[in-house]
Amino acid sequence: MQPKIKDVARAAGVSVTTVSRVLNGEKYVKDDLKNKVNQAIEQLGYAPSQIARSLVRKKTNLIGVIVPDLTSSFYSTILSSIEEAASSNGYNLLVCNIIEDTDKEFKYLNVFQEMRVEGIIIMHEKINEEIRTLIHKMNIPVIFSSVKPMDQDFTSVIIDDYKAAYDATKYLIELGHEEIGFIGGDMRDITSGQNRYSGYRNALSDHSIKIVYENIRFGDYKVRSGYEQMKDMLRNKQVPTAVFAVSDDMALGAMNCIRDHSLRVPEDISIMGFDGSLLTELVRPTLTSMEQPIHEMGRITMGALMKQISQKGIPTGDIVLEHRLVVRESCRKRE
Repeated sequence: MQPKIKDVARAAGVSVTTVSRVLNGEKYVKDDLKNKVNQAIEQLGYAPSQIARSLVRKKTNLIGVIVPDLTSSFYSTILSSIEEAASSNGYNLLVCNIIEDTDKEFKYLNVFQEMRVEGIIIMHEKINEEIRTLIHKMNIPVIFSSVKPMDQDFTSVIIDDYKAAYDATKYLIELGHEEIGFIGGDMRDITSGQNRYSGYRNALSDHSIKIVYENIRFGDYKVRSGYEQMKDMLRNKQVPTAVFAVSDDMALGAMNCIRDHSLRVPEDISIMGFDGSLLTELVRPTLTSMEQPIHEMGRITMGALMKQISQKGIPTGDIVLEHRLVVRESCRKRE
C-alpha cells in the first residue's frame, strides 16, 4: 500500500498538520522539523495527492479547454500557444476534443465542474441553450478564443473576421481578378461563417463585381472539404480565376484538386487562404493567406482568463486583434 500523510507524520515524529505545512511550502516551520519531514517522505516514497492538496488549498491550477476539432492546423497551433502560456503561469490544461458534438461538450463541461477547474476556454460558438445555461450556472470564468458567441456576457479574443475577409477579397480584386470563387465555412457560425461570407460579398459589391453564385461553396474548414468544393466549382462553365477559402486547410484541399485536374496554381487559378497556419509555408506553392495572430491569440486568451480568475469571473470585454495579409506564391496578378 502507498504511504499516507499520517505515515509520514509518524515516521518524522510530528503532527499531520506539520507535514501538510511542509508540503504546501508554508512559512514558520522550523528547519529541523522540515528536514525530518523531508527525510521521512524520501524514505517512505510518499507522493502527495494533488487532488487532496487542491481541495485543501481550494486551488487546482487546472484550465478546461473545449476544442471543436484537433485535426485542424489552426486549432492545434492556437492550443499549443495556450498550453505554453498556461504552463509558464503554473497551470495545467484539460483538453477535450468534441468533434462538433454538443452532447460530448455537455459531458465534458460537467467533468470540468467535478474537477474544479479554475477557468474554461471554448474555441467554437455553436453553443445550444442547454450548454449556455450550464455555463452560467457553473460560476467558473469562461472565455472564448477565436470566436464570438451570440451571448454577449462572455469575453472573446478575436479578429474582425468581416474586415479580414473583405481585405482578402479586395487583394484579389487589386490583382485584376473579377471571377473570384469562394469556399466558405459553416453558416451556423457567426464569426468564421457569416462574417467572412459577408466580407467577401461586400468587397465584390463595393467594387461593382457581379457575384457568381455557381462559384460559391460551403464546407467544414477541412482539407477534404476544400477539395470537394473545388471539384464542384471546376464543373462550372465559368471557372473562377481566383478562389478565396476561409481556412488554410480548405485552401490546401482546393490546391490539390486544381493540380489533380491538370491545372496550375497560381498560373491558372490563384488561391487565397485564411488563418496563417503552419500549412502556408509547408505547401508548394506557398499559400497566400489572411493571417490571424494565432500565437498571440493563444497567449492573450490565457492572460485574459487569468485576469477573470483573479477578479472572480468579471468579464473583461472583447479583445480584438489585428489581422494581416501575408503574400506568398499562390496568388498572381491577372494578365
